[in-house]
This record gives sequence, structure tokens and C-alpha cells, in this order.
Amino acid sequence: MNWWQGLPYKISPYLFEINGFQVRYYSLMYIAAFASVYWLTAYRLRTETWPVHKERVYDFFVWAAVGVILGGRLGYVVFYDFSYYLHHPLEILLPFDLSNGFKFTGISGMSFHGGLLGVAVVFFLYCRKHQMNIWDFSDLIIPAVPLGYTFGRLGNFMNAELFGRATTLPWGMFFPTDATHTLRHPSQLYEAFFEGVLLFILLWRVKCHPWAKHRMCALYLVGYGTVRFLIEFVRQPDSHLNYLWQIFTMGQILCAAMVVSGLGLLVFQFKRPTGSP
Repeated sequence: MNWWQGLPYKISPYLFEINGFQVRYYSLMYIAAFASVYWLTAYRLRTETWPVHKERVYDFFVWAAVGVILGGRLGYVVFYDFSYYLHHPLEILLPFDLSNGFKFTGISGMSFHGGLLGVAVVFFLYCRKHQMNIWDFSDLIIPAVPLGYTFGRLGNFMNAELFGRATTLPWGMFFPTDATHTLRHPSQLYEAFFEGVLLFILLWRVKCHPWAKHRMCALYLVGYGTVRFLIEFVRQPDSHLNYLWQIFTMGQILCAAMVVSGLGLLVFQFKRPTGSP
């Protein structure tokens, strides 16, 4: 066995643990993700001219964090395990197991697409409340967003979760959370690179191009949706869902909706009169 194939076994999922309370690297990666997007947005505000009040941009990130967490959790409940949480509603938001005494368990299960919807709702309401141009605001923030995914997917890798399907390729890995001890695609690392690093580079390069004005949201939806849809072919589907229509995962269906929405938004933007808000 090559040394890297057992790498997930050598990585502890948490920084420290006290009486069952764990500080996991996954949680720290959430913080790193928000920090990276915040820093890049602040950098753009310092070096570029934007018709946006700086303090309102900074305040938005507090609400965005709430949107990601609530949306991600509720999205997981609705998209991935609705029947279970319908009978265990307290487990949706309470990080405790009350069935056998009192035990801290944390909140297990977050949906990217739910988090995206949560941020989208916050984004719309925030812009409406402060009378900000939603397209200008999205052009400012969205190019930095994919870099945050890099940290999130690395957190998945450290957690040994969301691993890929079985493979015979030499860069496959064994994961301690896999009961079958099968060589698998490290799909978390694929996603960290393609959804994170590569998409970030592409959006960051075109962000100031005149053609991309007010179209960053559409480009992001199409870009992320396409990449994630393809990677899902080597990602192990959730055991309780498996495949839908015997071929697609829930993630692929949601990503297809992203791509369709992004293409529709591109058509809408192309038909808008030049200079319209």
C-alpha cells in the first residue's frame, strides 16, 4: 500500500476533546472559509471603486453566516433525510442526544445547496432593506466565494466524510469511516481543487471584464453546478438515498437546477438594456 492511501487514518478529525466536547477541524475550516471571503472582499473594497457602503458590506457577512448555517442545516433535513427528521424534529437544531441521558453530539449533516439558498435569501433581503443594487453586490462578493469551498472540502477530508466511490486508481485512499475498507476516490480533494481553487481562479480573472458585469452570479451558478455535477459521478451517494432514478444523486439533481438557473439568468442579463439597474 502506498503511504498516501492510508493518509486519512493519520489525520485526527478534531483539534482537541474535553469530556466529549470536540473542537473539530471541520468547524475551524468554516471559520477559515468565511475569513478568506471576507478578506478578499475587503481587499477589493480597498483597491477598487464600488458603489457600495463598506460598513454595510462588512455587516452583511454576519447575516450571511446565519444564512449558511440555518440554510445548510434545513437543506440537509429537507433534501437528504426528511422522513427521519419528521419523526425527530428536536434533532434538527439541538446538538444533544436526549434519548439516553444528556450527551453533546453536535449537529451532523449540512447541505451545500441549502446553505446556498439560505445565503440567497439573506442576500436578497439585505439588498432590499439597504436599497443596494443586488447585481453590483453579487459582482463584488461572488468571485471570492469559491476559495471558501476549498477550506470546507478540506474539512470534509479531515472528517473522513463524503468520500468517493470505489476505485483501482493509484491515488485512491482508505477512509477510517468506511466500514468496507475499500480503496476510494478522495472526492473531497477533487472538490477542493475544482469547486474551490480552479473556479476561484476563473471567476477572479474575469471579475473586472466588462462582459462579466452583473453576470458573476450566473457564471458562478453554471460553473459550480457543472463541476459538482461531474464530480458526483465519483462521489459515494448517501446510503439512505443512494441513486435517484437509478443513475443520479440528489447532489446532481440540485446541481442541474443550479446550471439551469444560471443559464436562465445569463439569458435574462443579456436581454436587459445596457446600463439598467
